[in-house]
Amino acid sequence: MRFRAKIVDLACLNHFSRIINTIAKLAKTCILRLTLCKLYFILSDKVANGGASMWCELSQGNFFDEFQMEGVAAEHNEIYLEFVPENLWRALKTAQSAKAVKIKLTNKHCPCLRVAVELPSVSSSSRIVTHDIPVGVIPRRMWNDFREPSVPDFDVSIYLPVLKTMKSVVERMKNLSNFIVIEANLSGEMNLKIEADLVSVTTHFKDLGNPPWASEDGCQSSAQGRDLESMAEACIDIKKLQQLLAGQQVNPTKALCNIVHKRIVHFILLHEEVSLQYFIPAIA
Repeated sequence: MRFRAKIVDLACLNHFSRIINTIAKLAKTCILRLTLCKLYFILSDKVANGGASMWCELSQGNFFDEFQMEGVAAEHNEIYLEFVPENLWRALKTAQSAKAVKIKLTNKHCPCLRVAVELPSVSSSSRIVTHDIPVGVIPRRMWNDFREPSVPDFDVSIYLPVLKTMKSVVERMKNLSNFIVIEANLSGEMNLKIEADLVSVTTHFKDLGNPPWASEDGCQSSAQGRDLESMAEACIDIKKLQQLLAGQQVNPTKALCNIVHKRIVHFILLHEEVSLQYFIPAIA
């Protein structure tokens, strides 16, 4: 089992660092799944227990100048590691003006991701700062616990408003309530609502548009045949939504959410080679 990778391009390095920072805001610990072509960052707090879950996927070729890995076996050419994303982000934060960053899986005293940051130097010799980030190796028998979550059979799918606007609305509402109701319909309308003892507040968004799921890829949903004006809603933990909006540095070109009425809200942020899915279960 081997893994080593290298980033030289500074723009790629900073972009990768922003993605790790986003993940660190959403998950204290997560699973890193390595394959030949892609990296996956997975948080699978059991939704049944009220926890949020996350699936972030990126193509290694868009970030790394060198990328070599050998999985646990020829027929299972993958590696699953558990780690604290905050630790990786702190290591990458020291690399904002680096000449190169190398990441390698090592096992001296315990399994670690070694991040070696080559910094510019006035002399001919380079300065290298090394960070060892402890990781846990996930055994093969547990891999099935970290498979991609299926897109839920949603009632409504809708594009999100400008995320900065949505973030400022949610931050104000967070001071008034612990819960927020997201409701939307197939006419491009979305409402964010809170109800407290002394006040109820609703923010309305219109003309957001609805993604053409069925026509694009044959994906079926219970949205088909639904009354266009009929609202699907879910009441969720406002802190989890605020974490996503405040922490995201993916800067998506497309952002949408799928609502399964009174069950779950599924957010999807897309930016070229990166996709981030975040699932927040409804509160009964």
